[in-house]
Amino acid sequence: MEEIKNVQDKIARLKKEKGDRAFVININNRNKKGKVVVGMSGGVDSSVAAYLLKEQGYDVIGVTMQIWQDEEYDTQAHNGGCCGLSAVDDARRVADQIGIPYYVMNFKAPFKEKVIDYFISEYQCGRTPNPCIACNRYVKWESLLSRSLEIGADYIATGHYARVEKLENGRFSVLKSVTEEKDQTYALYNLTQEQLKRTLMPIGKYSKNEVRDIAKKAGLIIASKPDSQDICFVPDGKYGEFIKNNSPHDILPGNFVDREGNILGKHKGIVYYTVGQRKGLGIPAGDRLYVLEIRSETNEVVLGENKDLMWNNIVAKDFNFMSIEGLQDEMNVTAKIRYNHRGAKAVLRKRDDGHMECIFEEPQRAPTPGQALVCYDGNKVVGGGVII
Repeated sequence: MEEIKNVQDKIARLKKEKGDRAFVININNRNKKGKVVVGMSGGVDSSVAAYLLKEQGYDVIGVTMQIWQDEEYDTQAHNGGCCGLSAVDDARRVADQIGIPYYVMNFKAPFKEKVIDYFISEYQCGRTPNPCIACNRYVKWESLLSRSLEIGADYIATGHYARVEKLENGRFSVLKSVTEEKDQTYALYNLTQEQLKRTLMPIGKYSKNEVRDIAKKAGLIIASKPDSQDICFVPDGKYGEFIKNNSPHDILPGNFVDREGNILGKHKGIVYYTVGQRKGLGIPAGDRLYVLEIRSETNEVVLGENKDLMWNNIVAKDFNFMSIEGLQDEMNVTAKIRYNHRGAKAVLRKRDDGHMECIFEEPQRAPTPGQALVCYDGNKVVGGGVII
C-alpha cells in the first residue's frame, strides 16, 4: 500500500508541475521494458540487435566504443574492424534509420591496458593470448556496463551469437547460439554473474542468414556488409611485427632447440611463434617440425614432431564458473581448447593447487598456453580458464 501511495503522490506532483501530459509520459515510460545500451560496431549483427530490441519495446541507445582510432581514416576504412572510424559512420547511420539516439564513448585507456598491453605481455612471456576474450570481459562489459549504468541504463546488449539465460539454480549462464558455426560463447566464458544479469543478446536465436534477412527487410544500409576479420588492432595479422613496433622491450633472436636441448637453428624472436606452428620456421629438416613449446626464460623455441603435440590432460588457471557456483566432484563436460575447436568429451576436476584439470577421452592437438579452456554442459557454459 505504501508503494502505491508513493506512485500516486509522484503522479499528482507531476500533474501539478507539468500538467496532464506528464501523466501520459509517465505511463508510457512504465510500459517500457527498460533502457538498454547496445554496443554498435557498424556491422550487421549489432545493428540487427539494436533493431530487434527497439521492436521489442526497449528504450534503446546506440553506442560505439572508441578504442583504436589512431590511424588515418582511409587506412581504417580499408582495414575495417569493429571500432574504427568507418564503423562509427555506419553505426551512426543505422541508428538514424532505426530512430535511436547514438553516441561514441572513449574507452581507449582500458582498451590499451586490458587488451593491447596484455596481448604484448603474454606473447613476450611465451604465451598466445586471445585478446577478444579480454576485450569482452574488461571493455565491452566491465567498462561499457559501468558507463551505461551511470546514464540510467538497465541493460547492455551486443550482437554476439550467444544467448543469456537464468537457470533453475538461480545462476545466469551463456548458452550456445542456435547455429554452431557462428557460436561465440567461447569468447564469453569469463563474464561475471552481475554482468550476465544485465546483458541481452537478441540475435543468439537466429542464423547469420536470418540476421541478414532481418536487416534487409528493415532496410538497414549495412545488410550486405561483410563480417570483420582478424584482431581489430592487427588487421594484417602480423602479430610479431605489431609487438616489435609497440613493445617497450627489444625482441631478441634466440635458438630453436629439440626436446633434448640440441640447437637446431636460430629464430627471430619468440613473439613470432605459437604452439603447433609449422610454417615460417625456416628450419631444413627431413621430418616436418612443429613448435612444441616456447621458453621465454631462455628465449628458446622447442621443435618436434606432430605426435609430440597430442595431450590428454590440460590444466587451466583463473577458472570462472558460470552455470554452476563451483566444482567439488568430477564433472563430465564437452571442452574446447581454442575458438575454432569443435569440442571433445572430457572430465573436469579441481586439483589440489586450485587449478582446474580437463582430462580428455581422446588426445587433443596443440593445447596452447594463454588460450582458453572452455567447458560445456550441453549448450550451457560451465566455465573456463586460461591454459597453463
